[in-house]
Amino acid sequence: MDQPETVRTPSSWVVVGLDNGGTCNNATVLDATGQFLVNNLVENPSRVLDGPESAVEALAEAFSNILELTSTPLSLVRAVGLDTPGPASAHGVISSKGATNFNQVSWHGFDIRGALEARLGLPVVYNNDGNAAALYAHHQHFGAAAPLNSSVAAIVGTGLGGGVVESGAVVRGVAGMAGELGHVQIPLHGVIEDDQPVPMCNCGFAGDVESIASLTGIKNNLLPYWLTRFPDHPLANEPLATAAKALRGYGEKEDAMALAVFGQQAKAIGKLFTIAANFTDPAAYFLGGGVVEAAPHFRQWFLNSVRESTDLRDEQKAVATFALVPDRDMAGARGAAVAALNTVTAA
Repeated sequence: MDQPETVRTPSSWVVVGLDNGGTCNNATVLDATGQFLVNNLVENPSRVLDGPESAVEALAEAFSNILELTSTPLSLVRAVGLDTPGPASAHGVISSKGATNFNQVSWHGFDIRGALEARLGLPVVYNNDGNAAALYAHHQHFGAAAPLNSSVAAIVGTGLGGGVVESGAVVRGVAGMAGELGHVQIPLHGVIEDDQPVPMCNCGFAGDVESIASLTGIKNNLLPYWLTRFPDHPLANEPLATAAKALRGYGEKEDAMALAVFGQQAKAIGKLFTIAANFTDPAAYFLGGGVVEAAPHFRQWFLNSVRESTDLRDEQKAVATFALVPDRDMAGARGAAVAALNTVTAA
């Protein structure tokens, strides 16, 4: 378990946030006053590849570890917030076809929220990881005014996650599938080159946001095209998967091919945010994921490029904000905890 730099013993009741990933779980504690008790990542192996039983036990270990680390008595915990990669239902049942990190048949249709709730004997509030990060960005940005505002967040990773927050709460939809922003199909004019093949997504859609603005989109669609334009690039001799992961480092060095690729990603997200502007007219647009983990000058360039590619009316430009999701890898666990706190206080 990673040790945070500072911890604070709770003085009131708390909720716990658990962020489940392909490699690690991240845990945090949020008290009734809205203060987090740890300032850094606190992780343990997630064991998702070992199947549901092992993974749920690993989440229980993360829960116990964070209580011990923060000197929090179990009796003070009112609820647990859990997030995982999707797709999953609003109640935390993994898709019948599996999901990111949950490929084994034993995961298909598995009720991870219910299983953890039974294991811990506490209420568990579920969100997918994109929604959790979106919720945290919203509450961190707006503070006490969070219930009065709306936002949209795009989280760029292996795929493209995200979330829509309205009046301080995640919009879930009737089947729990709202906020699947990666699979919104966008107009490609002005995004891809005239001779560039239409990007295809693993979900089967052509020209959705994830087919461009994701690590998978880089590997499957963008790099194969741009390497034909830059045949002497150092990444030309690397396997596509390796080259895709290395591309951000080249972007930080202002490499021409890398900037062309990430420029297309920024334009795609700008198209997405333009659609969002006409549906929800949010007060803030948040950008998170791998680009947030990059060097400051690069992530600021990317955010600026997204803003410039978002077509807002003058009235919207005057009041809307563009910002990066704060606290990087901690955003998921913190958002899960915020969701749990909101559920407890609304009860």
